[in-house]
Amino acid sequence: MKEYIKRSLDLNKILDRKSVFLIGPRMCGKSMYAKKEVRKPVLYWNLLSNTLFYRIVRNPALLEETLKAEELTEGLVVIDEIQRAPQLLYTVHQFIEDTDLVFLMTGSSVRKLKSGGVNLLGGRALEKKLHPLCYPEIKDRGDYTLEQIFRTGLLPEMYLDPENADEALEAYEGLYLETEIQLENEVNDLPGFINFLEKAALSNGQQINFSAFASDVGVSRQAIKTWYKILLDTLMVKEIKPYGKTRKRKETSFSRFYFFDVGIARSIARMIVPTETMTEYGTFFETYIAMELVAYIDYTGLHDTDLTYYRTSDGKREVDFIIGDEVAIEVKSSKAVSDKHLENLRELKEEGIFSSYIVVSREESPRRLEDGILILPWKDFLKRLWNGEIIKSKLRKE
Repeated sequence: MKEYIKRSLDLNKILDRKSVFLIGPRMCGKSMYAKKEVRKPVLYWNLLSNTLFYRIVRNPALLEETLKAEELTEGLVVIDEIQRAPQLLYTVHQFIEDTDLVFLMTGSSVRKLKSGGVNLLGGRALEKKLHPLCYPEIKDRGDYTLEQIFRTGLLPEMYLDPENADEALEAYEGLYLETEIQLENEVNDLPGFINFLEKAALSNGQQINFSAFASDVGVSRQAIKTWYKILLDTLMVKEIKPYGKTRKRKETSFSRFYFFDVGIARSIARMIVPTETMTEYGTFFETYIAMELVAYIDYTGLHDTDLTYYRTSDGKREVDFIIGDEVAIEVKSSKAVSDKHLENLRELKEEGIFSSYIVVSREESPRRLEDGILILPWKDFLKRLWNGEIIKSKLRKE
C-alpha cells in the first residue's frame, strides 16, 4: 500500500454545511484527499474513467438519474475532475437547491470550469485549493531537504518515490500536454506551445515582458499572453504581480510567473538538479519559498492579503516578496548573509511602509540586526510562517 501524507487542508467542517470546488494541479493529491480525508461519500464518481465519461457524453442526465434512482437526498457526493464534464454543474445546482446533498468537486482546469458554467453555482460552493506538499506535512521527515525538493519536487507521487521521480516528472509534461492542451484543443500551434512551455520554465521566477518574450520565442505578443493565461488557468504557474504603493520610487509593471512546483519546472526546462554553486540553485530556493507562501495564504484563508514583489522600473532595486502591506521578504540561498544582500531591503525600508523585514536564508541560526531586519534560516522561517508568527493579518472566517 502506497504511503499517504496527511494534508494541511481540512474541508470537513465546510462540507458539513456547504459544497466545495477543490482545485489544484494534476497529481497534487486531490483524488487521494477525497478518499482519505473526508467522510465516506454516498456517491463517488471519477471522471478520469473514460467508461464513466463516455456514459455521461451519451447521457448528460446520468447524474440526475443516478441520484434519483438511489433516492439520495443527503450526504456527500464526490465528483473527481469535474472539468471533463462541466455540464454536470446544472444537475449539481439543482440538487444543492432541492436536497440536503453537499458536493465535493475536484478539478485541475479553472478555464474549463469557467467556460462550463461554474459561475452558475454562485456562492453555493466555496472554492478551495490543494497545493503540492508543504512544510507542515513533511517537516518531520528525514528526507525533507532542499536537495530532495529540487530533485523530486513536492507532488506526492514524485516526492515519495525519488528513485523513479525523473521518469514521473518527464511523463507529467506529456500528460499535461495531452490532457490539458491537445485533448481540449486549447492551442492551434502545438509545436510552438511546447517550445514556449520550455522557455517559460527556463524563465521561472523572472518578470515577463510579453513583447520581449514573444520575440525570443518567435511568435506574436498576443500568443504569449494567451499561452500564459492557459498556464494560469490550468494551474501550472502562479502570477506574482508587482507591488505598486511606494512613494519615492517608480515600480515595474511586469509580473513574475512561478511554476507551481520546482520539480516540474526543472523537468520541463531540461535542467539537472542544481548545486549550490549554480545560479539556478537560488532561483529554485526562491521558487520553493514562493510556493510555501502561496499555500499558506490559501490554506489559512488570509483576507485581502496579496502576495506581490517589489522592483524599480530601472531594475536596480528588487525585493522578492511583499505580503499585503505588512511584510517584505528577501530570499537568499547564501549561508552567510552580508550587507550586500541587504541593500535592496534597506532601501525599501526607507519607505516606512512595512512592519517587518525578513531575509530567508541558509544561515544556521536566527539573528536580528540593529536596524530591525530579521535573518532567518529557511526552516525557521517556515515554522514561524505556519505558526502564524510572520503574517499578522486578520484571518477570513468561512
